[in-house]
Amino acid sequence: MKRNKATLLTFAEKCKTILASNWQGSLNTIKADAKGSKGDIHTSKVKYMLKRGQPYIWVPENDLHNVNTIIDERGSFAVTSPFPGPLGALLKSLNKLPARIALSGDVLPLKEDKAKSIAEKLQEVILSEQKAMKEFTYTVSGVLSSSGSRSSRSDNLQELLRDNGRYSVYRFKMRSCTFVDGHGGNFEVDVEDLETSKADQLAPFSAKLIDGINQSEARRRALILFCFVYMDTNAKDAYVTSIDRKGFDVLAKVTSPVLKDGVGHYQWKELRFMFKEEAKDVEMFCHQLVEMEEEVINKVSTSSGLNLK
Repeated sequence: MKRNKATLLTFAEKCKTILASNWQGSLNTIKADAKGSKGDIHTSKVKYMLKRGQPYIWVPENDLHNVNTIIDERGSFAVTSPFPGPLGALLKSLNKLPARIALSGDVLPLKEDKAKSIAEKLQEVILSEQKAMKEFTYTVSGVLSSSGSRSSRSDNLQELLRDNGRYSVYRFKMRSCTFVDGHGGNFEVDVEDLETSKADQLAPFSAKLIDGINQSEARRRALILFCFVYMDTNAKDAYVTSIDRKGFDVLAKVTSPVLKDGVGHYQWKELRFMFKEEAKDVEMFCHQLVEMEEEVINKVSTSSGLNLK
């Protein structure tokens, strides 16, 4: 398997892709009372969309954020990489967190005409994603069909338009951005780089693609073969944790080199698999995934003399 020279996205690209792949995050504002900001923090889950690199946030009308931002507009916003279905349970069992970003900045209310314009843009985004879902080929549908999630990113955002009157819309003006990897490592990202970087075209569909692969027994077996053929690693189990145009990350259950009482134990190890070519869209991602599956099956069948097809 030939690999690209640039195997990873930049931190700015990773942050932009996380923002584009999710639809909700944790908004934090400073609690306020009649005397002003008290210093305590109010946190709640809110939904958002991206426009020109900036998050626009929908806050329910009864949420304290609406009062807090009148007194003090400072806030922070945290968004995680999607971890659908069994992946979430696995990460929790390992006390491992998904990659995430932390933004700090100002939570600025939109005037009515601007909020209406943003709602219209959201409608365009939703219709575009729904149209793409309907036009996917058999190869893509084959991956997505295994997903246990009945709703897509666009389905989750649709609720904002059905009950538009129940929300106040804000622009989150970013002042700083931090990328936090799965090990807790912090990496500062220039806000201008984040705003100008391009989100991965796979991002809006990444949650369903990840879940579609992880919920399929056949595809999980293929991941185990990927470990064996491409990484010379014997794995007992494997899950995709993230995807992008350059490849995908896998968490594999492999034999630990440390023996206890002469018996080998298992540990979870992160592995990175690269595509021969960058996947410019969902179709290309799924086609290359299927090609890799066919390649490893052929190699194992040839070397073992078994027919695994």
